[in-house]
Amino acid sequence: MMRKTTTSDSGREVFHLIMIVPARYDEEGYPLQWWRSCMPANSLATLNGLGRDCRDREILGPDVDIRLTAIDETNHIVRARKLIGMIRRDGGKGLVAMVGVQSNQFPRSLDLAQPFVAAGVPVCIGGFHVSGVVSTLKKLTPDMEAAAEQGIGFFLGEAEEGRLDQVVKDAYTGQLQSTYDYLGKLPEIAGAPVPILDEEDIRRTIGWISSFDVGRGCPYQCSFCTIINVHGRKSRFRTKEDLERIIRENNEQGIRQFFVTDDNLARNKNWPDLLDGLIELQQRMGIRLELSIQVDTRCHQVPNFIPKAVEAGVKVVFVGLENVNPDNLAAAGKAQNRITDYREMLLEWKKYPVAISAGYIVGFPFDTRESLARDVEIIKRELPVDHIYFTQLTPLPGSADHARLYNSGEWMDPDLNRYNTNYRVTHHTVMSDEDWDEGYLNMWRSYYSWDHMTTILKRAHALGGDILKTRMYVGWYHHFPVNLGIHPVEGGILRLPARTQRRPGLPRENPLIFYPRYVYREIRDILTFRRVVRRLREINDRIASDPNRFDYRDAAITPASESDYDDLGLYQTTRGGKEAVAKAAVRAAAQAKLRRTHSRPAA
Repeated sequence: MMRKTTTSDSGREVFHLIMIVPARYDEEGYPLQWWRSCMPANSLATLNGLGRDCRDREILGPDVDIRLTAIDETNHIVRARKLIGMIRRDGGKGLVAMVGVQSNQFPRSLDLAQPFVAAGVPVCIGGFHVSGVVSTLKKLTPDMEAAAEQGIGFFLGEAEEGRLDQVVKDAYTGQLQSTYDYLGKLPEIAGAPVPILDEEDIRRTIGWISSFDVGRGCPYQCSFCTIINVHGRKSRFRTKEDLERIIRENNEQGIRQFFVTDDNLARNKNWPDLLDGLIELQQRMGIRLELSIQVDTRCHQVPNFIPKAVEAGVKVVFVGLENVNPDNLAAAGKAQNRITDYREMLLEWKKYPVAISAGYIVGFPFDTRESLARDVEIIKRELPVDHIYFTQLTPLPGSADHARLYNSGEWMDPDLNRYNTNYRVTHHTVMSDEDWDEGYLNMWRSYYSWDHMTTILKRAHALGGDILKTRMYVGWYHHFPVNLGIHPVEGGILRLPARTQRRPGLPRENPLIFYPRYVYREIRDILTFRRVVRRLREINDRIASDPNRFDYRDAAITPASESDYDDLGLYQTTRGGKEAVAKAAVRAAAQAKLRRTHSRPAA
């Protein structure tokens, strides 16, 4: 039990709000943690901003000091005893909030909760996993029920509009509820407290990068997606003034690189005001932002969006291609993706020094081991993508795919730790498990072969791209999946050695075995990555020394033309591709007829 509440040196009571984004376990059962992690935790920034607002409004009264601790476990070893000791020294009042917990992090979140529960510290878990499970299955799963019996609470939905207030107040009075259910009650985010992390937290990411969103919700119905069942299908937006506050508060800490987490910024109805505001703000403040954004395959059809985004500071753009077989896209409910848009859209971005990243999903119904090998060659040859990351089609809890398999009783891997989209967790209707696994790995190997990385660099030089970013990304995306078997977005610099935090059920290793092996692996991995970097630099230097490098052209960076439909494998190798070409021809004819009609003089 926690001891009786005391006061701080200022004479005020202390309440600790400890926010933790849990890691997941690696293949040996250790938390996947780095001295410097790759991706910022947007959910942590969001809740930290809401926590600051609770503190500043003194929701527990003027005599209570709310102290915030934000921890991203992917770059920070959680010392539960130390945190419990801090709470006890300050009077015993606190709440541990497990923030933005995804399915692959849920087992770790339950394990992290145990010492806090045992010490009498309230624990509440929120995020996509618990929200997604309840939104689609309409009940708790057995592991969630077991956690609830321990007194662990669940927060379902989004925490704006004062919803965090109630959780904090309940924890303060020792009356934490079992469930805070805000599913289906989507808050407005205009004017909400802005996402923000302290500099000491941000500097634990590579490049000092933070994140924010300016919009939530998605109108589409992709069967593999969890967003629509957690953030809803109604789009909600922050304001231009909100965005300016985000930039100003981060700039005060020297933070000017951001990952904008919106599923599709081009779909934000306020994008002109938002981008104009960013341009004006940078001019007034004399700074230059570097933004990574997400868009869909039709963003180039939004007039002036691409040039305006580049002017506002976009340096990296992520596009969810998902697949090059229209039959697979249709099976997944991804009707908004048309392969006949791909090349035109990518080449529009290629007019600017922007690195293009793409997502590609492996395991759709019409995939085979042979088609995967064919499709990656088509992408390499015909699409000007700088770096692509492949993922396994995963029935994530909260998606329609998961609900269908769960309710039908079909096999899904029972270990949620593997639901990070880098593992196969179901069986395929056509491929054997071995073919699926090998086909997936071969796509990584093929795309990030030395020959193709050389081609990517040649394209960057020919089109005036960002050479340094291109080298950095292809090297990173080659090293982690090909050399280490880790998905690149889960990578980082220098693993943290959390020997005592191995997954329950696995033996604790002798330090005389653990630490020498740890040092050996780190030295090996550093030297391996150094060789990758050095070889890419040598390749780049050879390209840069070629006076004809600006004349380089291949099929991918050749402007799109009508003959593409007859010449390119993208359109000719699948039944769906040929059908997509036929539909594109019908649309083009209809548009031409419409233009002729409007151009006729009035009678």
